[in-house]
Amino acid sequence: MTSHKVQKDLATFLLYVLGFLLLWEWLRPLEQLTDTSNITVFLIFLMLSLLMSFYGVSPLLSGFIKVLYVVYVLHFLYFEGAFFQTSWISPFWEDLIYNFSLMADRDWSSITNLFRSLLFFVLLGLMTYLIQYWLINRRQIFIFLFMTLVYITVLDTFTPYVANGAIVRTVIAGFAVMGILTFYRLLDKEGIKKEVSLSRKWMVPLALLIAVSAGLGFTAPKAEPMWPDPVPFIKSYGQNSGGNGPGIQKIGYGEDDSRLGGPFIGDNGVVFRAEVESRHYWKVETKDTYTGKGWVTSQPEEEFLPFGMGEDIPVSSFIDNNAIETTEETSSVYTFMNYPHVVYPLGVKSIDAPPFITYELETATEKIRTLDGGRPVALDQYKLRFEVPEYSVTGLKSAETNAGVLPDEFLARYTQLPDELPNRVRELALEITQDKTDWFEKARELERYFHRSEYNYDQQDVAVPDEDEDYVDQFLFDTKQGYCDNFSSSMAVMARSIGLPARWVKGYTEGEFQQPTGSGLRLFEVTNNNAHSWVEIYFPEIGWVPFEPTQGFSNNIQFNFDNAGQNTNQAEPEEPKETETPVKPEKTEEKVADESSFSIKEIWESVKAFFADNWKVIGIAVLTGALLILMLYQKRGKWLPHYFVWRFKQTEKDEHFPKAYLILLKELDRYGLKRKNGQTLREYAKYVDSFFSTKEMSRLTSRYEELIYRGVLKEGSWTETKELWENLIKKTIA
Repeated sequence: MTSHKVQKDLATFLLYVLGFLLLWEWLRPLEQLTDTSNITVFLIFLMLSLLMSFYGVSPLLSGFIKVLYVVYVLHFLYFEGAFFQTSWISPFWEDLIYNFSLMADRDWSSITNLFRSLLFFVLLGLMTYLIQYWLINRRQIFIFLFMTLVYITVLDTFTPYVANGAIVRTVIAGFAVMGILTFYRLLDKEGIKKEVSLSRKWMVPLALLIAVSAGLGFTAPKAEPMWPDPVPFIKSYGQNSGGNGPGIQKIGYGEDDSRLGGPFIGDNGVVFRAEVESRHYWKVETKDTYTGKGWVTSQPEEEFLPFGMGEDIPVSSFIDNNAIETTEETSSVYTFMNYPHVVYPLGVKSIDAPPFITYELETATEKIRTLDGGRPVALDQYKLRFEVPEYSVTGLKSAETNAGVLPDEFLARYTQLPDELPNRVRELALEITQDKTDWFEKARELERYFHRSEYNYDQQDVAVPDEDEDYVDQFLFDTKQGYCDNFSSSMAVMARSIGLPARWVKGYTEGEFQQPTGSGLRLFEVTNNNAHSWVEIYFPEIGWVPFEPTQGFSNNIQFNFDNAGQNTNQAEPEEPKETETPVKPEKTEEKVADESSFSIKEIWESVKAFFADNWKVIGIAVLTGALLILMLYQKRGKWLPHYFVWRFKQTEKDEHFPKAYLILLKELDRYGLKRKNGQTLREYAKYVDSFFSTKEMSRLTSRYEELIYRGVLKEGSWTETKELWENLIKKTIA
């Protein structure tokens, strides 16, 4: 076996640095997947071990320093008092003896944390030795690189650890190490002496190849996974096996809401894109019956109201009266998923879609289904016409006086609650609204209640109620942690418990702004992550009014805090904080200026969004460009003279001669023919001629001095001397 002495040069140091980075990838997942903390002390141990190996510290001294460091760290982590006090030595020794006895009895689960840390240090010491052995003695690293890739990819597949960056870092570091080691093996095999110029010729193309490969990897299109992520399935299976709920679900639209709860994983799959005039929520359907575990429809037999293109949609969200002012808008929807239904905003009036498409409204849920020849079909695009309402708060406050006109069947349907609902839910609703006198104030107070700090929005740590637990009761009093389904269901149930007709609505939020599209429209992208639920409460003689109890969300509903029946827009003194910003105010001259500034803001937002989405590609491009510029600068001796020759080749005017002569002086200086301080041009020209064994520089200098001292240049001088200048500047090509 060939033994290699450690060379203390830059390339070898780089090998150790890359080896450390590969070892670091083994430690990165530990903080996320295990109870291991203080990873920094282990990283310092790795650096210390590799540095001592690089500098060739004797094994005896190196071992002593490592043992001293490990003992000091164990004292720091598990004992109190100063290190140089001897009081901790006795319990430390007793702990070691106790753990050795546990190992002898194969009782691995009882080993103490101190001893686990000691064993981990021993493992890291062995790994640093192996790295040094593979790098210096064997000149091979493929096995360790392969093991590292297998390690992080397995963790990425079967644990919550996301290894996208780890895989990229490992591949870059691994390819760099293998390239350097291949260079060393070739030198050893051919018996070639290592020189700086030879190393540069190998390392520069290697670095460029790795940079270009990484850049292509970032920018190239990527295929979707062939198999779904197994982690959610495994966790979901484990939870389902206990019979406690649905386990981990995938976010997005689904029809079955009979059993809510449990965590879910995100999904950024695009559902549709929409060109809109103002932000608004997108409704899919409503549910009216709360079961204690979720929501279902009260009408088991489906009833459908058919209608065609251009006809008014047979759904009415609000009643046209003096309490509501409306503004007509349109939105165009471009779908990406094959859902045979329409998403629509509040106040929808009509749908414009391709010919021969018909529609039917499911009366129980208000879902609008799309049909082609009587068969369900998914539309690629369609256009919606709708009215954006602005509700009069005065009208909403007085709506309760008309409650007597509501049919008993309607009230029974939208105030339904299960008999098993715990009494404390209604008691809490009464306590929250005890100081409020009308339906609107009570609804707003229930909506505000969920903005308290004791309630948290969370998508992962979300409980599933047991068979004897109520979904809303568990959230309100026990967990107080969940997502939109928890918040919206709780508000709807509490509103019903105090007599307010309420229903549960599901659909999507407005999505993410992409860019302005012109003509006052803006493009939004709605993904599965934007799936959402909220609440609608019915006010007599007004209609359904949306409310948003979920923390961090706003449904952009406009309220006009006016005075009853008077032509004034003065706000009530206690309500300004709750005033919603109008989505589409009336246009005045000032508003036109605001729209202009807003368009500038939108452009800036779109620019920021572009850089946020493509920062990796931009970074790789900038880095690659910087590397190319650096290489061109370092190699300028090979191409710059050619550039100057090309630049002056077609020039015939004599005034170009002085500039060309000064450029020649700079190139000669770069080439290594330095002009000494106080040296005249004539003396310097003789020095250059002696170096190149010519008289060309002296002839050029004579013409240049004639120009300098006499102020005139003989006509045709540049044409006569151009060949001399070209010959000299070509000699500076390195």
